[in-house]
Amino acid sequence: MLFRLIKPAPLTEQMKSRDGCIYLYRAMKFIGWRPPKSGVLRYVYLTWTMLTFVWCTSYLPLGFLGSYITEIKHFSPGEFLTSLQVCINAYGSSVKVAITYTQLWRLIKAKNILDKLDLRCTSVEEREKIHLVVARGNHAFLIFTFVYCGYAGSTYLSSVLNGHPPWQLYNPFIDWHDGALRLWVASTLEYIVMSGAVLQDQLSDTYPLIYTLILRTHLDILRERIRNLRTDPAITDDENYEALVNCVIDHKLIIEYCDLIRPVISGTIFTQFLLCGLVLGLTLINVFFFSDLWTGIASFLFVITALLQTFPFCYTCNLIMDDCEALSHALFQSNWIDSGPRYQSTLLYFLHNVQQPIAFIAGGIFPISMSSNISVAKFAFSVITIVKQMNIADKFKSE
Repeated sequence: MLFRLIKPAPLTEQMKSRDGCIYLYRAMKFIGWRPPKSGVLRYVYLTWTMLTFVWCTSYLPLGFLGSYITEIKHFSPGEFLTSLQVCINAYGSSVKVAITYTQLWRLIKAKNILDKLDLRCTSVEEREKIHLVVARGNHAFLIFTFVYCGYAGSTYLSSVLNGHPPWQLYNPFIDWHDGALRLWVASTLEYIVMSGAVLQDQLSDTYPLIYTLILRTHLDILRERIRNLRTDPAITDDENYEALVNCVIDHKLIIEYCDLIRPVISGTIFTQFLLCGLVLGLTLINVFFFSDLWTGIASFLFVITALLQTFPFCYTCNLIMDDCEALSHALFQSNWIDSGPRYQSTLLYFLHNVQQPIAFIAGGIFPISMSSNISVAKFAFSVITIVKQMNIADKFKSE
């Protein structure tokens, strides 16, 4: 079946939490981020890695700058805004890609911690939750892929059909003004470079969501284990104490998992927060004042792409904080009152640690939450208000 991983696998199959990242890591391998460990193929693959970074990470933002220096007089307002909104995002994307690639070892190491957490997931209910999050993680990546590719493809087609390249990157070798054939060749080359950059950007935007979806599942499994502590009268006190200690170990593994992925998430989301409001503002100005039907559709897809870069992950961070609060409530309300002193002292230690919420901070400054995301996105409306009050759009049209 096509895309079989977006549906929960039957319990007869053995699935692991790390399988929720299968589509993510396949895309990483395609774009040149996962070289073979040894052999001649490693050096061939590293050549491909270098090419993708040269063209998609380095040339793309510089290509925008070169086109503004040499071709700024030939831009219409709509064409300039279409280019500028992507240009700003391209510079941010290059920073995010650099952070993600250099810190990729953290994401790989985090999967080993997930394997340790999976070892205790033996009941049918726990395995069902693992299978469900595997499907959700891969499904989320597939949705991002369709939206991101939809933006790149719609911008490519709408621009070429309107008689100009989609992003008008600096190209000293092909002058797209010299006939339809050169226009299509130049536009197709731009589309190839942009598609690689879009995939790189998608990888930087989707890994936080996928990794935190898996995190929420293990928090949920741990909460259910805590609720079941000392509920079976057939289990001895020593066995109950061992079950509590195992819950403490699981929580420590979860914290270790978060500590591993936190520096990567902090850098990429901080970069996105800095750009989110400005990029959304420029895109909405383009939609409201300068777009025709097809350019408007492409810009609308870009707005959805920009929103997907932060909103789903910020919402998940809010849910994680709620999960941590529910975890501490479950521990406090568990059946501990008539337990022995050893059990109670361990529970108090555990309760103290569980009450510390799992939070992610963007750049060590902004707490990653829906509140912060909405505050950043509000800047887009400030940009639109300034443009409207100063009649900048009318001045552009008249000139």
